[in-house]
Parts: sequence; structure tokens; C-alpha cells
Amino acid sequence: MPGDEEDREDGSTKTQMPEKTPTSTPTPGPVPGLGNVVAPFLSRHANKRYCYRHHPDVLCNQQADESRMTELQRDMEGLDKEEDRQAISHVWSVFSAAPTDQRLLILKGLLAQCCYPQLSALSDMMKDLIRIDFMSALPPELAFKVLCYLDTGSLCRAAQVSRHWKAMADDDVVWHRMCEQHIDRKCTKCGWGLPLLEKKRLRDSKKAMEQRAKQRPRKRTADEMEGNGTAEVTPKRKTRPWKEVYAERYRVELNWRKGLYKLVEFRDEQTLEDGDEDSDSLLCLQFCEQYLITGSQSGRVTVWDVESGKMLRRLEGHVRAVNALKYDQTKLVTASADHTVRIWNYRTGECITTFQGHEDRVLCLDFDQTLIASGSADNNIKVWDFETKSCFTLRGHTEGVNDVKIHSRSRTLFSASEDQTVRMWCLRTKRCLRVFGGEGDGHVAQVETVIPLVLDHLEGGEDYHHSEAAPEARANGSPTHLLSASLDNNIKLWDVATGRCVRTLFGHVEGVWTIAADTFRIVSGSHDKTVKVWDLQSGRCWHTFSGPKKPICCVGLSDTRFASGGDDGIVRMYCFDD
Repeated sequence: MPGDEEDREDGSTKTQMPEKTPTSTPTPGPVPGLGNVVAPFLSRHANKRYCYRHHPDVLCNQQADESRMTELQRDMEGLDKEEDRQAISHVWSVFSAAPTDQRLLILKGLLAQCCYPQLSALSDMMKDLIRIDFMSALPPELAFKVLCYLDTGSLCRAAQVSRHWKAMADDDVVWHRMCEQHIDRKCTKCGWGLPLLEKKRLRDSKKAMEQRAKQRPRKRTADEMEGNGTAEVTPKRKTRPWKEVYAERYRVELNWRKGLYKLVEFRDEQTLEDGDEDSDSLLCLQFCEQYLITGSQSGRVTVWDVESGKMLRRLEGHVRAVNALKYDQTKLVTASADHTVRIWNYRTGECITTFQGHEDRVLCLDFDQTLIASGSADNNIKVWDFETKSCFTLRGHTEGVNDVKIHSRSRTLFSASEDQTVRMWCLRTKRCLRVFGGEGDGHVAQVETVIPLVLDHLEGGEDYHHSEAAPEARANGSPTHLLSASLDNNIKLWDVATGRCVRTLFGHVEGVWTIAADTFRIVSGSHDKTVKVWDLQSGRCWHTFSGPKKPICCVGLSDTRFASGGDDGIVRMYCFDD
């Protein structure tokens, strides 16, 4: 427009910004000699550094920009005059070469000249332009680092964004980290913990290997090789994805929390009939993935197959009630009211040896690799050493010993007694280290069960504190807490370092005969004919099962199920993995 240009000494012109009018925004046309200004500008501000968006190594941005550039090229070709195309190209070139501060200045000037329709169109375009696919832009190790901060639900939603995001979100690196945070421990961020399921996984893996071995093709003869030169390759064993491992355990934990289970009953049809008031009471039980073993009031020890529910064999030898039992891969140890402790080969039913030494009923037992400990109604604890073939006695309780637990790593033993106390013993010095209970915060009836635990922290208020011995205990493997159950209807949690009761679980209305516990939960059986499942960290009662019509005398617990037995002679197994 006339009057909008000033002559300069070098012959070029300086374009002045036109003044706005209330009705329109004038736009300058092509300016003669503009190339003489643009060329030095471009050479002076040659941009040799790439920003994040235009870096040639960022493939995701290149793919997005290619489609936009194709559209721009199509719009440029739609212009009628070559001068218009050159002018627009000059503007783009100047902006592209300008440094950051000058780019902002140019943008401010352009925005000042924009009308509302252009600003609205710009706003619509910005929604897509400012979206950054950081997962594609970041190096893989950083992208995995970001994903490791997400919880399970967020990871699953991230996998739905795109194929690339799904590949990253499903990667073993991410889900292995998730498994480390949750399996066999409770995550402090989300409050969830997942069962270990290690034995089941090994067993299923073994079955899969055996099945593949059966399907493996036999070796071919030389004649067969000549007839067909292509050798068959046996497929390699595939490792399960960590996401699948996590999902399996998540389903089990979800079933625990929601109370979804399948009930399986084990009953001895030869000695048990429905409605029989004199049924053979079950006093103890233990189970694994393959076997369930029970001990009864009549002195019978019965071995069951867990999968089929069938009785495999009976172990005959005890002449009075079997009060306690424990087994491992090679042996079964039982304690009886006939004053004896027996060791069995439970796979064949053979009694290997018998220990005698107590002067009254043997009420409890425990063992590890080298020791067997038993507690009796004679108030004493006897410990037999396999290596030295010796026996020593721990004395201190004033009434019968109802439960003993050996803690191998710390070389300690814990005992629960009818004198309403729990004692901690050193197996090296054979001395009592601490007494839990008595006046104040102790039980007010006989203590039936004790379980040593290693806990990092407890949920709750100030009273539910971190154990004072937790760091040192984790280092040397010593227990930090104890669980005890009593006929005063309560379950107590004790701090080993201080001997103080830090929590009492109320809920049963009659005496608690038995408890079992793992990293996440407590299962308790009571004379009130109920079984309760508790959250170990918070102390909340999750579920109450009231199927049996008679008192519960024994319970067992694994990652995926628990079992209860009592005066009705029936074992009820609650399975949460189906």
C-alpha cells in the first residue's frame, strides 16, 4: 500500500505494520526486494540445532509431520498465483530460521493480526499439535521407567492407547517389576499383595514338560532321514510372561478379598456317617498341593489326595489321640496322647522311629532340618537333635505346653502354654529369653497357638507402630512379631523386641483353638463353630465362614486355599484359585 514503505540505503524496503481498522485487518501483498532481506536473514540465523519435535531421530513426530506437510503442499498448489506461493514460502522460511526469541516475537505479531475465526481455527489445530507421544519419543529404558510408576489399572489402560503402547505396557520388564512389588509382600503404595504360588507353578510346569515329552517325536532311522531331509525341531520350553504370572495371582487375591471360593469336603465314609453324634474329631491337619494329612481323636492318621479327594492310606500305630502333626517332602512327624512322637514315611505308611520321653500327653510338635521339638502336658519341652542324636529339655512353663514353633534362622523356639503365657527360648543357650503375657496386656486364659512372623510395618494408628527390632531382625532373619490365640476368645499380636502386645483381634465369641497365618492374612478356628479370615496388616476381619455345626479344632492355610477340621470329623477346604 502506498505510504507503508520507507527507502533504505541498501535499496531494500522496510515494511511497516499496517494500522488496524474497526472493520478489517489489511494484509500486505508481495513486497518488491523482499528476497534481499530474507537471504541474509536466513544465512545469519541458519538453525543447525534440532528441537524435540523436529529431531530426525524422533520417528513418531516425523510420521505425524509428514501427513501435515502433504496437506500443506496440497493447499499451496491450490493457490492461483506464483507470487502468492513465493510470499508464503518466504514467511515460512523466515520463521523457520529465526531463533527462539524472535519466533515468539513473530508469533505475537501474527496473533495480533488474527481475527476471531482464525484464532478459533488455530485453537482447534493446537489440540492435536500439542499432543506428544512420549512413549515413542523416549528411549526404551526411560519409557519402561515411566511405566514402572503406574499401577495395574493404569498399565492396562495404557496398553489400549496404541499398538506401540501395548507392546511397551505388556513388556516383561514392566510386569516383572510389578511382580517384585506385590508378590509375597504388600505394596505400601496400593495396599495390595499377591500370593506366591511357587509350588503350584513348579508343579504345573513339570506337568507341561512331561506332556511335551510324551508328544516329542521319536528318533528317526537313517532310511527315514534319507526319505525326508527336513529334521523336525522339538519346540523349546516357553517362559510364562510376567503379566500372565501377575494376572494369575491377582485373580487369586481378588477371590480372597471378595470371598469367592469352591468348597471341597473330605470325609472318611468308613468311620463317619451323617448325623453321627460320636464322629471322630479331627485335632490336627496339614495340606499341600498334593496331600492332605489329618490326625484324629481315635489315634488315626489319614493321608488324602487333594486333587481327587480320595483317601490314600491310614497310618496305624498311635493308640490314643493324635494332637499334632507336621510333614515335609520326606517324612511325617506326629505327636500323640500316648506320650510318644513318631516319624513316618507317609508315602508308604511305614513308621520309621518312635521317640519316648514325656511323662504325659504330647500336645504339640515342630521340626526343621536338624531338630524336633515337642511340648507336653507335663509342662516341659523336649528337643531332639538329629545330628548329635541327643535330647534336652526346656523347663519354665507351669502348666501344659500347647504349641511350639522353631525359628531356624534365629535359632529360637516359641512356646504357648496353659499358664496363659508365651515364651521365647534360645536353642543355643537353652534359656528363656522373654515371656509374653502375664498381668496387664496378656491373655486371661490358656494360650493354644503361637506363630512367629517377620513384618515390616502395621497399618493403623500410633499404637500400630513399626517394630523396633524390624531392621535388625530382617538382617539376621529373626521374627519381629508373634501371633497368639487363646481360649479367652482373642488373638493377640506381640512385638518381639519389647514383649508388648500391639494389637488384639476381637470377633470370636468363644475360645480360639487354632490359627494359621502367612504374609497377608490370618485364619482362625473357634469353639463358636466359625472360621474367620483376617487381614494381617490392618487386623480387619474380611470374612466369617459358619458352615460347620461343631467346634473348629484345626486349620491350615496356603496361598490359594485354607482348610478347617473339627469335632464333626469333616475337612472343609475353601479353594480361591478356581
